[in-house]
Amino acid sequence: MRTTAGGFGAVALLICGAGLMVRIAWEGVLRHPAAVVPAAALIAAGVLLGYRRRTRLRPRGRPGPLSEAVQELFDPPQEPVSSPGPDSRPLDDDGMARTAVLPEPVLEPVLEPVLEPVPEQEWEPAGPEEEAQEALDADGFEDAIAALCERDGCVDVQVVGGAGDLGADVLATAPDGRRLVVQCKYYGPDNKVGSQDLQRFGGTCYAVHEAEIAVCVTTSAYTTPALDYAEQCAIVCVDGEALAAWNDGTAPPPWC
Repeated sequence: MRTTAGGFGAVALLICGAGLMVRIAWEGVLRHPAAVVPAAALIAAGVLLGYRRRTRLRPRGRPGPLSEAVQELFDPPQEPVSSPGPDSRPLDDDGMARTAVLPEPVLEPVLEPVLEPVPEQEWEPAGPEEEAQEALDADGFEDAIAALCERDGCVDVQVVGGAGDLGADVLATAPDGRRLVVQCKYYGPDNKVGSQDLQRFGGTCYAVHEAEIAVCVTTSAYTTPALDYAEQCAIVCVDGEALAAWNDGTAPPPWC
């Protein structure tokens, strides 16, 4: 600031001195016209000498006080902005670098299969000595369907299949509160569920068991008339392929 003020003061003195010299010279011209040329030469020589002296006193390439003041007015210095480095991280209240906290991954529940795949040779026609074993497999199939319902969120699961079951093998309450009635058909691959089977189930599942969701599950397949009847009566049909997907957890339960 002192250098800038000194520069402005020097300029003001030069301007005042130059004005005074011009005034004196003009009055001299009016009095002595013949002295105009020598006076002009002396003034020019004085100005040139003063300019060369200021140039020698100031180092080359460095602006003077006046130039520095003008430069500061129209082009103020800017503070250097440092770009954040790759390791720069926001600081907490203690001045320590914050550590990014990644959310923990959400793991989907793994559903354990209930049914084991049945080899085709076990579906061969059974003789009289194997009828008891075949009936045991059918009962085990009903238990497995009940376990699948319980695995997928059903409550109050009951296996009621047998004599006098009136078409219902498994009773349960679905996760959304609806009453679930399931009929199980443990058939071989060549024995399809026909429309008569579904008609017997359709005549009791709603009227007798008060089902809100009626499901028929088989290890085999359904005939076309059986599927047509099931669609009319709102019975969900699960064949062997859909049962395998439900068992593996790759397909939703039949009540969804």
